[in-house]
Amino acid sequence: MLASMAGKVALVVGGSSGIGQATALAFARHGAQVVIASRRIAKMTETIRQIQEIRGEAIFVPTDVTKASDIAALVDKTVKEYGRLDYAFNNAEVGTSSASLVDLSEEEWDYTVAVNLKGIWLSLKYQIPAMLATGGGAIVNMASVGGIIGASGLAVYSATKAGVIGLSRVAALEYAKANIRINAISPSGITTETFLKLPADVRAHIEAANPIGRLGIPREIADAVVWLCSDEASFMLGQNLIIDGGATAQ
Repeated sequence: MLASMAGKVALVVGGSSGIGQATALAFARHGAQVVIASRRIAKMTETIRQIQEIRGEAIFVPTDVTKASDIAALVDKTVKEYGRLDYAFNNAEVGTSSASLVDLSEEEWDYTVAVNLKGIWLSLKYQIPAMLATGGGAIVNMASVGGIIGASGLAVYSATKAGVIGLSRVAALEYAKANIRINAISPSGITTETFLKLPADVRAHIEAANPIGRLGIPREIADAVVWLCSDEASFMLGQNLIIDGGATAQ
C-alpha cells in the first residue's frame, strides 16, 4: 500500500475523462489535493464531483495545452491555490485518422504534434520551475506502445509518442540532481474515449495484439502513474513504463 499523499499537490493535465480522470481520482484517494486541466468544462465538473464524493479536494482550470500562456496560467493557479506542485501527469493527447503517411494532411500532422508533443514540452517547461521552488517532485508523461512499435495508419501518433519517450529521458537527466523524477508511461489499448474514436480496423488490430486477451481499463494505468509519483518509486527515473497486456513481449 502506498503511503498517504496528504499535503501533496497533484496536477493532471488532460484529466477530464479516461486515464486522466481515473488518475485524478487515484491521487485524491491517496490524499493529494488535485488540479485538473482540460478544455472540456462539463467533463471536468463531473470529475470534480466524483472526487468530492470520496471526500477529496480538487479544482479545475480550463486549459489548451498547445498554448504556452494557458500552461503558465495553469501552473500559476495551482501554486496560488495550494502553495506548491509535487506531482504532474501530462496526459492530454489526441488520436489520429487511419490515413497513410502520404495521405495524412499537414493540418492533422501539425495539430497532433502540437497536442501530443509540444503540449508535453510546454507542461514540463512550466511545471519544473514550480517543483524546483519547493525542493522537487515527480512527473509522468503519457507516451504509448505506439511510440515503440509501428501500426499502419498511425504515423503522426506514433511519431509524437516516440518523441514523448525521448523528451522524457532528456528531461529526467537534466533534472535528476534537482530531485525531480521524470518518467513516461506507455499503455496499449485502453478503454478510453480516444481509443474508441480510432477506426474500427485499428482498434481491432490493437486489441488482437494483446496476448492477455482483453483491453486494459483506465484504473490500471492510473494506479501505475500514482506509484511512479510516490516515494515507493524513488529510484525510477528516465524510464518508459510499458503496460500493454504483453503486446510488446511478442
